[in-house]
Amino acid sequence: MSRPFIVTAVLPPDIQGWAESLRRAHFPPERNHLHAHVTLFHAFAPSLLDELKDFLPGIVREFAAPTARITGLMDLGKGTAIALESEELLRLRSLIAEHFHGTLTDQDLHEPRLHITIQNKVTKEEARALQAALAPQVDPRGFAFPALDLHRYEGGPWSHEKRMPFRGKERA
Repeated sequence: MSRPFIVTAVLPPDIQGWAESLRRAHFPPERNHLHAHVTLFHAFAPSLLDELKDFLPGIVREFAAPTARITGLMDLGKGTAIALESEELLRLRSLIAEHFHGTLTDQDLHEPRLHITIQNKVTKEEARALQAALAPQVDPRGFAFPALDLHRYEGGPWSHEKRMPFRGKERA
């Protein structure tokens, strides 16, 4: 699929800054084209742009910012991520997936394990070493996702299309 659209959950500034500093320190620089993020959908077809721009703002208008919790580190095999839990965000993702049923890629058919990648495409040994070093520094804590972002994949980097802040009252 050429230049698909990606939907992410926006991190609050304190979590974003912390994750971004870890990503800069531990992600191979030649591959680090992106800011720290939480991917909800990896690839919506370009033909869905208008529908995405119509549907997603309705979700954020209706629902309050979903709460989440950092739970520790996640082993990605050849990388490391900050593990997250958020039943509310997964319920919102399910609503979006249901609306776009029949258009999702195989990768996006499955509920994701929520995480923020801070290291990828390294050896398993490098990943395990970072996990051992960081584990004592990653304290479980709660936060809320303030918005959803829509991006376009540009062959490595992403271009930002639209930020949609949560402003509803309803809990997912």
